This record gives sequence, C-alpha cells and structure tokens, in this order.
Amino acid sequence: MHKVLIVDDEVFVRKGLINLIDWSSLQFEICGEADNGAQALALIQHLSPDLVIVDIRMPVLDGLELIRQVNAEGGHQPVFIILSGYPDFSYAQQAFRYKVSDYILKPVNEQEMVSTLRRIATTLNQKQLLSMTRDKPLVEIIIESLIQAEPGEQVMTQIAHTLELPLTAAYTYVIVEIQDLLPHREIDYLQPLQHTLRRYFQLEGQTLLIHVRAYNQYGVIVPPSWQAEQFGSARVGYAKLLQGLENHLSTEVALFVGHQVDQLQRIVHSRASADECLKYRFAAGVDGIFMAAELLERPLYYYDVDEELHGKLIYEIEANHKEGYNSAIDAIFMAFKERYFTPGAVANTVRRSMIAMINIIRQLEGNEAELSWLPELLNWQTKYRNLDQLKGIFTRFIEEAAEYIAKQRGEKSNGNIEKVKKYIDGHFRDNIYLKGIAADFHMNPIYLGQLFRKHYGMYFNEYLLTLRIEEAKRLLRQTKKRVYEIAELVGFQNADYFATQFEKLEKTTPSEYRQNMIDHS
Repeated sequence: MHKVLIVDDEVFVRKGLINLIDWSSLQFEICGEADNGAQALALIQHLSPDLVIVDIRMPVLDGLELIRQVNAEGGHQPVFIILSGYPDFSYAQQAFRYKVSDYILKPVNEQEMVSTLRRIATTLNQKQLLSMTRDKPLVEIIIESLIQAEPGEQVMTQIAHTLELPLTAAYTYVIVEIQDLLPHREIDYLQPLQHTLRRYFQLEGQTLLIHVRAYNQYGVIVPPSWQAEQFGSARVGYAKLLQGLENHLSTEVALFVGHQVDQLQRIVHSRASADECLKYRFAAGVDGIFMAAELLERPLYYYDVDEELHGKLIYEIEANHKEGYNSAIDAIFMAFKERYFTPGAVANTVRRSMIAMINIIRQLEGNEAELSWLPELLNWQTKYRNLDQLKGIFTRFIEEAAEYIAKQRGEKSNGNIEKVKKYIDGHFRDNIYLKGIAADFHMNPIYLGQLFRKHYGMYFNEYLLTLRIEEAKRLLRQTKKRVYEIAELVGFQNADYFATQFEKLEKTTPSEYRQNMIDHS
C-alpha cells in the first residue's frame, strides 16, 4: 500500500475526499491529515508518505510553499497533487515548476481523481520494483502484482513456479476485515491471521497468499485445495471460516468474498468483485459474510436519507425527546440496511446530522468543541466498520448534543414558544418570516414550525395570515383607507395577493366586506 497524506484547512473537505475514493482498491491508504502547510511539513518528515494531496491556499504555510520547502530540504520526496478552487494559469505554472504530479480543481471530480491515482500508483509500483523490493516480502509483491492486472503468460508461469501453485484451478480473493474498534494497524493481526489461516486451510509447508490492505483489512487468495462448497454451500463454508477467525483472533471479523475464478491469472477479477462487496457493508441479513455471488446484483442506494427522517431527528433533538430521537435513529439505520445504502451515502447522512447539530449549537452561541463525542464521530470510518458499531457512536453523539442544546437554550420549550407567539402578535404588520424569527430565538426553523403547530393547532403561516386578516377587517370597518393602503399596513407587499388571501379566508372580497358592514350599520 502507498501512503497518502491529505492537507486542507477545511475538515469537511478532507473527510469528503477520504470518503469519495475507494483508496484501498487503488493501492493507497490514508496515513494522516493536516490542516495547514506547517503541520504537513512535520508529518511528511515523520510519516514519509508516498503521495501528498494538498490545498493550494491555507493559513500558516500554503500548498506551493510547502512543496517548495520539501523540495529544498532534499529529504523524503513524495509525489504531490494540488487541489485548487482557482482556475488561474499562473498557479498551475508555478505548481508544475515544482514538478507537481497533477493540478485538480475543486470540487473534485471522482473519475478525474481515480484516473490520476491509478497513474501515480503505476509510477510508484515501478519505482518499488526497480528498488528490488528490499523492504517487502516477495510474496506480497507478487500478490499486489496479481490483483492489479492480469499478468502475461510468461510472468504467470514464473509466479506459478515460484509459489508452487497450479495455473488453472479454482481461486477466490477474500477480504478479511478486523472490526476491533481500533484505528488501522494499532494491532498488527498479520502473524496471528497467518497462523490461523494456515491451520484452517491445512497449508503445511505451502505458501499462504496474504497481504496487508488499508482500514484493518487483509487480502487473502484462498488456495484451490480448500473450497467452501465442500461444506454444502459457499455461505456455510465461509461461516465456519469466519467463526474460526473470530475465535482465534478474539475480535469481530467480516469477510468480503469475491467471485470464484478458474485461473490464478484472473484473480484480479475476483479481487475487483470483493472490493465491490465493500459497498454493501451496511446491508441487512449478511451476518458478517458479504458474498459477491449474492450481493452484486442488488441495487445500491447512493443518496442521502429522506428529508422527512432527517427533519424528524432534528426536531426530536431540539425538543430533547430521548425516546423520539432514538426512534428516528432506529428508522434511519433501518433504512441504511434495507435499502442498501453505500458507505458514502451513510457518511453523507452522518455528516449532515453533525453539521445540523453544529449549526444549532453555534446559533445558541455554544461551542461544538465541548462535545466529547464529536471528534470520535468525525473520524468514525477509521474505527467503526459495521452498522451496529456506527449506530452506537452516533447515538452517543446525538444524546450529548441534545442535552447540550437543551442546556444552552436555558429555557423550556413551552416558555420559548409563548415568547415567539407574543413576538408575532406584536410584529405581524412587519415583514416577518419563520426563518428569521427562528434565528432571533436561536431555534431551528423546522423545529420551531412543528413546535408552533403542536402548541397552537395551526402552522406559523396560517396564524400570521389570520392576524393580518383580522387587523385588515378592523381597518375596513373603522377607517376609510383604501384596500391597497390597508394591505400594506397589515404586512402584505402586494394588494392583489392580499385580496386573494382575504377572499380565501372570509369568502368575500375586502370591498364586499366593507360594504356589508356599512349595509348592516
């Protein structure tokens, strides 16, 4: 795996880029993040990343100056990709003078980035092979070559001879993911995993084809001597393998099983289908075994959670109704499972909820940094790898945010809503609207609208219209002002719209209403 450092002063830009790309399938892993050039300079010296993706404009030390200093120091020289929101040729010229690999404009296009990363991975692989692989085992180099593209016949013959494996046989690529609630490689499972798999596959004195991937994952090429079908079905066979791994490693494990291929040369296709299975990691009914043969025909959901569900969650949080927001969380996570949300769609939903909480807290003049669970949820993809784990940390964050918001608001909702009503009663003649009132009272507009209806039996707009029409009726009865003047006095910007709304509510026009009052007096 080639190490990547991402440098951008916007945390959500960094997280968005991390979530946008399937780094592991491109032979990359994220080794660190930095929010300015000075911090990045120190991390480059400490982590020795192969690739640095850097924003061009940042505080303390900008992207171009960072690259200049790295080049000048003459130490570790990573490949650089520059991200920029400025389509200025002068920036690009300067970047390429510093031998930057690519210059990509924001917002980042996924296809463009993937194409660039593939090209860089090829360059880095060639450099690695030219260095005679001094710091990598031969088996790992061979595996990484096999899973990137189909080797030629001559190369395959040499590989098969070296590994003492048949060229034509049933092979399957399986991703073993360790779900231990720890960051990537905080515990190195390679040796215990090798020991367990050797014993399970009965590989006495034979080569085990295993390599380290990113995100606590290990890629394994299942030997042709062991096939899951011998247990009656592939799922039963992999279920026994999963149980054995969890027992011996004493942690939760998931298996992502690619399609079986009939030649070692074609294992790249099995690897690609195993990678596709990762997109189904939040699907229902898989019990930790994600099989390409079962999943890849099922349509994935790539979008955000429904607005209704999101709105309900925010409302219940603002009301600090624990039972209500827990019910909303249950519904959201059920949707993740049943509709096959992709990891990216799940991440977007989580990020949207976090941003909503941060905005509410800031409106209340609070500080989201006081939420102890925010950093954990912000980096959830480095540790929480299944839906139950994610739901646990998400729920803790929501509980803490709801309590913080309630405390920051400092008043009960009933008291606040009465103050809002009094404000409307006193200002209905002005150009007021729900969003502006919500901001004045440090409340979410959706929450305020629902709370108003709950307490007073009508929506904000209905109540405001009623007040204005009642005042218009009084002015029609007691003054000789013209209809357009009355419309303006009660808060309508357009006299025709006023007349339409008046007739809709009173079943008569303003002029007819006034005449009726005169006739009855």
